[in-house]
Amino acid sequence: MAGNGALSGAVIAVAGAGGPAGQAALLRLAEAGATVIGSDNDPERLAEAVDAASYAHGGATVVGDTVDLLDREATRDWADRIEKDFGRVDGLVHLVGGWRGSETFIKTSLDDWDFLELLLIRTVQHTSLAFFEGLQRSELGRYVLISAAGASKPSAGNASYAAAKAAAEAWTLALADAFRKAGGPEGPTSAAAILVVKALVHDAMRADRPNAKFAGFTDVKDLADAVVGVWDKPAAEVNGNRLWLTEKP
Repeated sequence: MAGNGALSGAVIAVAGAGGPAGQAALLRLAEAGATVIGSDNDPERLAEAVDAASYAHGGATVVGDTVDLLDREATRDWADRIEKDFGRVDGLVHLVGGWRGSETFIKTSLDDWDFLELLLIRTVQHTSLAFFEGLQRSELGRYVLISAAGASKPSAGNASYAAAKAAAEAWTLALADAFRKAGGPEGPTSAAAILVVKALVHDAMRADRPNAKFAGFTDVKDLADAVVGVWDKPAAEVNGNRLWLTEKP
């Protein structure tokens, strides 16, 4: 429990920590003073992200666990282990991503749906069920889902992706309702919130496509700032809300 940041003493798990958005989140959460536990299914990518965050913020505790979030018991074991090792859990940031699309609606492959249903929905189900009780025990528990504007306005070629994202949002809103009910008349003490982006961009993408404008895209560093910002507001203000980081469609 290091630092004097806004999240000093908080213990926050990050699912999908090895990707560009996960790397940015680890860095920003560590900078804010949190103890950060990242998971990814790619141990090498995860180790790089953890090392980078630890190096950038020498006083912070940043660790990595290789967890198969498609395994419900393994996910529950991870949640239990965090509470056992650190005494509490104050957040789960869901950054497990993936995209598949098609040229037209009629060319949609349902194999894409099978892939996205596991990646974008099942991992949300497993993490939310595993972490619910721990987050509810925390006085600052937050479950943060990263979603896409396409869930609210699907395009013909993005049917599988948009439907999977919409399902993940619905599941997260049900989690928010559970927090609301657990809070009783006093209101929720923990919250589930959805951060909505059009798409994400990071430095390597800009380097690869120097002339691209990436209009409406959210930089992963700005997303990481928004993730930390979910803890800046009372649970009742963010619980069950979509927080838009791009224009509403």
